Amino acid sequence: MVLAHAVETRWQLYRLLAEPARLRLLALAAEEELSLSELAELLDESQPNVSRHAAPLRQAGLLAERRHGTRTFVRLSEGAALDPVVNDALASGRGLCEREGSLAKIVEIVEKRDLRTREFFSEAGEHGGASEVSPEIPAYLSALSVLLPERELAIDAGTGNGALLDALSPLFRRVIAIDRSEAQLARARERAERRGYQNVRFLRGELDSEELVGSAGAGADVVVASRMLHHAVRPRTAVEQLAALLRPGGSLLVIDYERHADEAFREREADVWNGFEPAELEGHARAAGLGQIRVSRLPHGLVSATTGGHLGWQVLSATRLPDKT
Repeated sequence: MVLAHAVETRWQLYRLLAEPARLRLLALAAEEELSLSELAELLDESQPNVSRHAAPLRQAGLLAERRHGTRTFVRLSEGAALDPVVNDALASGRGLCEREGSLAKIVEIVEKRDLRTREFFSEAGEHGGASEVSPEIPAYLSALSVLLPERELAIDAGTGNGALLDALSPLFRRVIAIDRSEAQLARARERAERRGYQNVRFLRGELDSEELVGSAGAGADVVVASRMLHHAVRPRTAVEQLAALLRPGGSLLVIDYERHADEAFREREADVWNGFEPAELEGHARAAGLGQIRVSRLPHGLVSATTGGHLGWQVLSATRLPDKT
C-alpha cells in the first residue's frame, strides 16, 4: 500500500482527508506543482494556514515538496492516487475547486510567475553582462566549422542580447534567434549587423509559435537555450518544446545555473527559479523523449566575469532519438 509507511491505520487516513481545505489543496497540487504562496492565493487563505494544512498531508506521504530559495513548492506524491481512498478524495477536492473556480485559475497563477521576467526583459537596458567578446573568436569558429558534419540550422532559444550568435553564426549556415522581448531582439539585431552576420533570422514569440516551428522545417541540428530555462514558468514543458524543434539525431544544449540560494540575485534578475538540480534537468530531458542525456558542470573560470558568474553553471546535452518506423 502506497501510504503504509506514513499512516498506521485506515481511519487515520479518513480523518486526514475529512477536512475540505485539505481536499482542495490536494486537488490543486495534483493539477500543478505550486508554491505555498500560489496555493494561498488560489485558496483565498493566508500562507500560514496553507502551510498548516499541507504539513499533515506531507507527513502522510500525500504531498512531495521541494524548496527554491525561500519558496516551497508542493505536488501530489508519485503513486498517491493509486490508493482508492486518496483517489476518491482527489475527485471530491477537484469538485470543490471547480465549483469555487480555483481550478480554472491555476493557469493564470502559473503564468504570473514570469510577469516580472517579462517586464525586466522588455526594458532596453543591459542584461546579461558585457556585449563584447574577444574579436578573434568568431573568426576561429568560422575556421573550425569545416570540421563539423551537420551544421545546417541552429536555433538560439531566448537569444537575449544575441551573445550566443558570436558562436552560432560562424558555425551554421542558418541561425534562428527567438526571444519574447522586442527590446532584447533589437539589441541582438544590432549585434548581428555590427558583426556582419547575414545568416540570422530574428523571431519574436514563444517556443511553440507556428512561425518558429514552420521556420525550423524538418528540424534543427542544434537547439541551444542559454540561461533561459530558469525564466520558464514550466521548465519541463519548455524542454519538451525545445526538443520538438530538433531533427531526428539533432542535439539540445541547455545552459543554466545550478540550484542556488541567492534570493537577492533571483529577485534582481527577475528569475522564476533558483537554478536546477542535475537530476531535474535529466528528468525533463527524459520526459521529452530525448536520449544520450548528460549534465556536466562548466569551469568556473570561464563564467566568473559574467552576470551570475558566482553561481555554478551547468550544461544539459541530449539528442532527439530517430523516429520509429
